[in-house]
Amino acid sequence: MADNKSISLYQALWNSADILRSKMDANEYKSYLLGLVFYKYLSDRMLIHAASLLEEPTTDLNEAQKLYEEAYQDEEVKDDLLAELQYDFSYTLEPRLTFSSLVKDIHKGTFQLEDLAQGFRNIEQSSEIFENLFEDVDLYSKKLGATPQKQNQTISEVMKELAVLDVAGHAGDVLGDAYEYLIGQFASDSGKKAGEFYTPQPVSKLMTKIVLHGKENQKGFTVYDPTMGSGSLLLNVKKYSNEPGTISYFGQELNTSTYNLARMNMILHGVDTANQHLSNADTLDQDWPTDEPTNFDAVLMNPPYSAKWSAEKGFLDDPRFSMYGVLAPKSKADFAFLLHGYYHLKEDGVMAIVLPHGVLFRGNAEGKIRKILLENGAIDTVIGLPANIFFNTSIPTTVIVLKKNRQTRDVLFIDASKEFEKGKNQNNLKDEHIEKILNTYIDRKDVEKYAHVATYEEIVENDFNLNIPRYVDTFEEEEPIDLVSLGKELVDLNKEIKQAESAFLALLDELEVNEKTKDLIEATKEVFR
Repeated sequence: MADNKSISLYQALWNSADILRSKMDANEYKSYLLGLVFYKYLSDRMLIHAASLLEEPTTDLNEAQKLYEEAYQDEEVKDDLLAELQYDFSYTLEPRLTFSSLVKDIHKGTFQLEDLAQGFRNIEQSSEIFENLFEDVDLYSKKLGATPQKQNQTISEVMKELAVLDVAGHAGDVLGDAYEYLIGQFASDSGKKAGEFYTPQPVSKLMTKIVLHGKENQKGFTVYDPTMGSGSLLLNVKKYSNEPGTISYFGQELNTSTYNLARMNMILHGVDTANQHLSNADTLDQDWPTDEPTNFDAVLMNPPYSAKWSAEKGFLDDPRFSMYGVLAPKSKADFAFLLHGYYHLKEDGVMAIVLPHGVLFRGNAEGKIRKILLENGAIDTVIGLPANIFFNTSIPTTVIVLKKNRQTRDVLFIDASKEFEKGKNQNNLKDEHIEKILNTYIDRKDVEKYAHVATYEEIVENDFNLNIPRYVDTFEEEEPIDLVSLGKELVDLNKEIKQAESAFLALLDELEVNEKTKDLIEATKEVFR
């Protein structure tokens, strides 16, 4: 639960987006705001740490800036200080390029965009960790303003808004969660474009708790998301593990902008760079990772729904797909993503993937793949989610849970599609809805009109069709009509109508009659006779 300090941080960050909202859509201005927040975080963090290294600890950025500037002028102190900062953080900034110094220049009227651009370059070139991290922040875009002066002014206004925020003074998860809040707000504003970078937190929480169940105390837990977006699914494991500092995160993302967002998100959540293993590439086109480790304790996925892929015949020899004899169709890569994730699951691991309902019942190649998965006992649970809980689609979706080496081939079906909080734009899963799904998943028992454990024989009888209504009957019979009560209500209603008519006619009789109203009053009375 966020405290008031956290909430004010969230709101202040979101308010700073006002300057950019009129100039471009959320899918574009998110890169500017998130990039500048990240730059401020790196700059402020470095200054506060530098003051500690100089044995004059302070949380006041102005004091820290002054100390850093003085040390930078002293050649004997400078080299050792920069070496320690580089060792601790993998980057350094010149005093004139810190966020604090640039904001002072803004107030003096001497700020130049090129100085901020140079600060970006210095960080990017300091380590592989930060390579190309700010490439989406185009400081010279015409969308910021038609002239260099206008562009300078726009960025200056955003930086002044952010300058008052204490981003370095917050614990990693507080600022990281604020960053997640911003990403969620951008997703809401972006609508359909948001699907590529964000999974709503309630869905992330549900999937994470499923894959982590029984392993909350495991040290060295490994989690993999081959379509990681902004990394929210991966980072949720950190929230619910009792050994968060030992988790290793493996993620791949095709979209470079979104990949950079995930990198920033990891750092802002305080994830050690040694525990981050992120790749910017096409998951289906070429398998990754291929160097150890290649299998993971948990696989979490929210891939693009029914995306196109090449489905070239050569993939039939790819170990990810070869045992199924067919490939997911070119027009629907859903099963290609599922099989890729399942291939990288440990023998005792758990995988959770969000997909459209079509994967449960479509035939042809998808039907053959589904049949083999069921014959092998790979599909453990099918959960039907409510419609309209994702930003990029209003269709109902399903979470499929997969495991290896199960002792049974039964499947638990949970129909959670009718239990949600209705929102203005999106529906929402509340904590009680999530807990009910989780408890049902753990108990693995039938719940009337909500869940059913289907035997393998039942599934065979249904020709390997996993459409949830075939297994969970949620039909509610309408209450029988009481004809006696209904008849009494009609009699009473007729009495009320007669009384109203009599009262109305009495009013007509009291009206003053003249040549103009006589005919109208008589005609009105005729209607009620």
